[in-house]
Amino acid sequence: MSDKVLRDVVSRTKGEVYIGVVGSVRSGKSSFIRRFVEKKVLPLVNDTYSYEKIQDELPQSSEGKAIMTVEPKFIPSNTVKITIEEDISFQMRLVDCVGYIIPSAKGYLNEDGTTRLVQTPWFSDTIPFEDAAKLGTEKVIESHSNIGVVMSSDGSFGEFTRPEYEKVEELVIEDLKKHNKPFVLVINTTKPNAPETKELVDQLSEKYGVSVIALDVVNMSETDIDTLLKLAMDEFDISELNLEVPNWVNVLDDQSTYKSQFNQLVNETTGTFRKMKDAFRIQEVLKNSELFTDVAITDIDSGNGVVNVDVSCSDEIYNQVLEEILGESIEDKATFITSLQALQQAKHTADLVGSAIPKLEQLGYGIALPSVEQMKLETPELLKEGSRYGIKVKASAPMIQLIQVNVTSTFEPIIGSKEQAEELLQHMIDDYETDPEKLWNSEIFGRKLCDVISDGIKSKTNAIPDQVLEKFKATMEKIVNYGKGGLIAIVL
Repeated sequence: MSDKVLRDVVSRTKGEVYIGVVGSVRSGKSSFIRRFVEKKVLPLVNDTYSYEKIQDELPQSSEGKAIMTVEPKFIPSNTVKITIEEDISFQMRLVDCVGYIIPSAKGYLNEDGTTRLVQTPWFSDTIPFEDAAKLGTEKVIESHSNIGVVMSSDGSFGEFTRPEYEKVEELVIEDLKKHNKPFVLVINTTKPNAPETKELVDQLSEKYGVSVIALDVVNMSETDIDTLLKLAMDEFDISELNLEVPNWVNVLDDQSTYKSQFNQLVNETTGTFRKMKDAFRIQEVLKNSELFTDVAITDIDSGNGVVNVDVSCSDEIYNQVLEEILGESIEDKATFITSLQALQQAKHTADLVGSAIPKLEQLGYGIALPSVEQMKLETPELLKEGSRYGIKVKASAPMIQLIQVNVTSTFEPIIGSKEQAEELLQHMIDDYETDPEKLWNSEIFGRKLCDVISDGIKSKTNAIPDQVLEKFKATMEKIVNYGKGGLIAIVL
């Protein structure tokens, strides 16, 4: 017998395959369990006692409107350990339940039409049969299964119509979705291959957003069961989605335009499509994006819930990212090399002073410590202290100190009359309050205000004499090397 699909199911459920068979009454739940156990469980049971015990526990089925199952039933009653080819063992059982009541069914009311009361394990007092059936089904869904099989029918057998089954079907599926259980909807039918049945399957798959399969449950084969289990596996969430992207995408800063769009698309896609059956939908969405040239699924591991996707990007996208980083259009290789050399020089400068920037921004004063390569070692000397001798090793290195100084610059044009000055002032104040950028780029006497202010700042910085800078440097060296804490500054 085939065991590939079963192996995946065992792996995904961590060795405990508990299948809850739920749905409406008289939909074929007991027949499904009986056939499933006969085809998929009993052939794997080697112990004679266990084999016979399971056979005796198989549920019975019959035709008509009378409800046969009156309480949840575990098949087998105790979980049985099953081994596949001596290399994988698992526990398996199926859970049968009464199911949701169809109003025209028989057995949930007394002969006089009054509500039938039954005893349940969950309450000390008797409760209505219909409530007990619903509660039992919810318990199977919530606590006793990790895979759900919803049984329904097209009305092609028995005495109930398709609309009667559909009303109950909707309630059961709603409950299953609340508990986030992977499940498959089975349409029990005597004509699984008929065109109208296939059309119904497509309609229900679209309606509920779950996998739907049409089966003649009484006569279903092992292949049918494997197909159903494969559909159930597709309803599990993807546990790991691995996107293999070009290395340059991985190292991009999240603030870059391309990486930002990339992250947004992936997050939106994986947030919308989360199940194993959605793997190809994820591929389609990514493939339709202009961010990628090709998207290919390289592996789907249903047993572990892992999907591997290989993503490739065009050279055009790569060039666009380069242009954004460099801040200019790369028209040819010469332009590219020139930009790289400029970046290399900028990186060298950043390496020298980069460590001082955080303190500079925080305190207005930052120090960039020298590297070992920058240290200059002098000739060791003999050192005498009293009657004792030692050695003296001296080294010096350039330590860069950055000081943030606020420089003020003013622009004081003479306009003319008071009224003219007041009018211009009010106009500038309005721009300042509503759109400062507009004021900054406004023109006065043929020049932009920002250029005039910048010239004022440059003028002040250029006016500092070189000897003042040299003396300031010498003063800081004394403070650093000799620990002089006091500093008197006289500005003339």
